[in-house]
Amino acid sequence: MKKMASCSSSPVVAVLAVVAVVAGAQLYMYPNALLGIRRGTLSKAQALAGWLKRHSKRRLARLLRKPVPVVRVYMDGCFDLTHFGHANALRQAKACGDVLVVGLIPDAEILRCKGPPVLKEAERHAVVEAIKWVDEVITDVPYDLHDAFIQELFTTHRIDFIVHGDDPCIMPDGTDAYAAPKKAGKFKMIKRTEGVSTTDIVGRMLACSSEETTQQQQGGNSGRGASTSGCGDRMGSSAAANKGRGGVVSHFCTTSRRIIQFSNGGKSAPVGARVVYVHGAFDVFHAGHVELLRAAKQQGDFLLVGIHDDDAVRRRRGVHHPILNVQERSLGVMACRHVDEVIMGAPRVITRDLVTTFNVSVVLAENEEEGGGVGVWGSAGSGG
Repeated sequence: MKKMASCSSSPVVAVLAVVAVVAGAQLYMYPNALLGIRRGTLSKAQALAGWLKRHSKRRLARLLRKPVPVVRVYMDGCFDLTHFGHANALRQAKACGDVLVVGLIPDAEILRCKGPPVLKEAERHAVVEAIKWVDEVITDVPYDLHDAFIQELFTTHRIDFIVHGDDPCIMPDGTDAYAAPKKAGKFKMIKRTEGVSTTDIVGRMLACSSEETTQQQQGGNSGRGASTSGCGDRMGSSAAANKGRGGVVSHFCTTSRRIIQFSNGGKSAPVGARVVYVHGAFDVFHAGHVELLRAAKQQGDFLLVGIHDDDAVRRRRGVHHPILNVQERSLGVMACRHVDEVIMGAPRVITRDLVTTFNVSVVLAENEEEGGGVGVWGSAGSGG
C-alpha cells in the first residue's frame, strides 16, 4: 500500500518540480521585466525584497499626496456662567471631529427666548474662547436652529456634524430642533454632564445672597460687611459652615477619570522651563480669571495654578462661600488653555517646600478684594 501511494503521488511532485524550475528560469532570464532589476545583480530573495520595498514606497507616496479630510463639528449655546459642565460638553464635542466651532448665542437672542443672561456676550465670549478644546467661535447665531442657518453651517462654515447633548431640545411648535441634521446623517450626540447647570449655580448664589441679607438685618455685624473672616471663625468647623449655608453646599465629587480627561496628560514642566505659580479661589470662573491666567502665563513657560480648598475660602469670605467646591473650581481652571497644571486644595500661604518641589520661578496671586478676582494680579513673593 505504501508503495502504491508513493507511486501515485510521484507525478504530482514531478509536475510541481517542473513548474518551479520554469518559474525560476523565467525569473533568472528576465528579472528586468518581472522585478524591474538588472540580471545578475541580486539574488532572487533580494530582488523580491527590493520590489516589495519600492512598491510600498510608491503606495505610501500616493497616500501622502491624497489630502486627509478634516472633520469640522459645531456646537452652540449660551455658555452663561461657564462651568465645568460646559467645558465637558465642549471636550466631548471636540472628540467628535478635528476642529470644534462654537456658536455663541448673542444677548438679544437669549433675552428673547429665556430672559436676560447673567453675563454679557463679551464676557461669555472671553471664557468660551479660552477653553482649550475650542478652535473657532462664531457669533450672532440664532437661538432656534432653523433650516437656513443649518445650510449656512454646512456651506459657509464647512461643518460636517452638528453636536448636542442627549437632553431633548424641543422647538416651540413641538418639533425636534435637530431633526434636519439627524435626517441628513450629520448629527452627533454627547452625554450631558450631571450635577451642575447655570440655573443651579444662580440658585446657589441667590440662596447665599438671601441668607447674608437676613443675617445682616438680624445681627447687624453678622454679615461679611464687617469682617471677611468673622462668620467663618464663629462657625468653627466645616460641618457648621455647611449647615450655615442653608443647604446650598455642593456635594459634587469628581473622579480620577474626569481629572485625566481635563488634564494635559499629566506632563511635568520641561527641564529649564520658567514655572509660574498663581493661586486663589477661582470661584465661578469668569473673564477676569481668564485675563489673570493669560497674563500669568506670559511671565514664563509653564503655568501652575493652586486652587484653595473650601475651608480656606470660607474663612476669608464667610460661610456662604465658595459657590463651587474645590473640585468644581479645579475642573473649571483645568479647562483653560493657558493652564498647564493644577494643585487641588493648595495652601494659601506659599511655603519654600512648594516653591522647591515645583521649581517655581514666579509667584502671583488672585486679587480677591473685588468679589473673588477681577483679573487684577500682583506679586505674592517668591516663597519663604
